[in-house]
Parts: sequence; structure tokens; C-alpha cells
Amino acid sequence: MKILVVSPHPDDETLGAAGTLLKMKKRGHEIFWLNITNMRMEYGYKESQIKHRQEQLKAVAEHFGFSGFYDLGFPPAGLSSVDEGEIICEIRKVFEDVKPEWLIIPGSYDAHSDHHVVYNCCMAAAKTFRAPYIKRVTTMEIISETEYGFQTEKFYPNLFIDITDEIDSKLKAMSIYDTELEKIPFPRNLDNIRALALFRGGQCACKYAEAFCIVKQIE
Repeated sequence: MKILVVSPHPDDETLGAAGTLLKMKKRGHEIFWLNITNMRMEYGYKESQIKHRQEQLKAVAEHFGFSGFYDLGFPPAGLSSVDEGEIICEIRKVFEDVKPEWLIIPGSYDAHSDHHVVYNCCMAAAKTFRAPYIKRVTTMEIISETEYGFQTEKFYPNLFIDITDEIDSKLKAMSIYDTELEKIPFPRNLDNIRALALFRGGQCACKYAEAFCIVKQIE
């Protein structure tokens, strides 16, 4: 099976699905990563920031052992100003290249506007008559975004993946993103990530788990 995770920003893939991706990789499945936004000088980022981000991406990709990594380089926190047709077109190119059977994407109700755009564009590109190879679409739980989303549309997971054997490797992957981690009470820290996995594990009779919402599944 080919699994493609789509991150609006680097670290979303790790926060939301690292344990699952690592578990699937161990089982012999192919894992791929599509990142939508990134730092560029024309977006106002310094050369030193861009260099460090590229080092992070390389280290994370090597840690997971992805079969393929795609970086579209759209502006962070600026996707709502980009024509969605352009984003969909670029996403479809990756879908056609990978032909994933399982697509993991951010939730439509996450707090960050980039996440809404990525969800909408992925769903448009994943229409069954356009991408019949996609048999499962799930949204992932991204700490610091999913729990701050619209209060009328909460995250109700219906798929749990036991990541007890992968939790330490997930935390190691997240540690590579040193610029994205801060101390408590900031939500993106290793203690909170472990705590969320412990909570989700308690919901499905294992120690640590990741939770997802199944949007579409075809058997």
C-alpha cells in the first residue's frame, strides 16, 4: 500500500501521523510526504532561516525513510490569497505521480486557515472519478491546531492506530523541529505530544495511539 501524508506546514505530518507512518513503514508499506508551504526569501524569510528549515526537512525525511518527498513551496499563512485552482493542480500532479491508496490530510476545522485550504484542495483533487486509486481518506489530529478549531465542529475520531512501539521515534522526529517546540504551556512540546498519545491510547486499550477521522473509505 502507498500512503501519502499532506502537511500544510513542515511538522504537521509529524504531529499528526508520525507514529502511524513509522508503523506502516515497518509493515512494508510505502510512505510519501507532500508539504504545501515553505520558507522563501520572497516571503520575507532570512537566508539563515531557509537554510535551517531545509536541514530540518532533510533530517525528517531521512528519519521516516519516505519513498518520496514533494515540497510545493507556497507561502506559509498565505494560502487563502493563492488561487485554489493552482494549488489543486499542483496537488493533483503529486497524486498522479504517487497514486496513493491512503491519503492523510489536515482537518477542515483546524484553527489555521492554511489547514482549511489544504483540506478543501486535497478533497477536490481526490474525487473518486479523478483519483480512483485513493481508497481511504483520513484527517489527522494536529496538536495546537485541531483542538483550537471551530467549537461547533469538534474532532470526533473513528480510527485509532496503536503507536506504542513508535512513540519514542515520533518524539525524536519532532525534536528535529527545534524551532517549532517551546516549553509548557505552549502546546507544541514533547510532553504534550506524549500526553495526547497516552489519552488516545486509553480510548482504544493500548498505551499510546494516534487518532484519525475517516472521511472516505472504499473496500
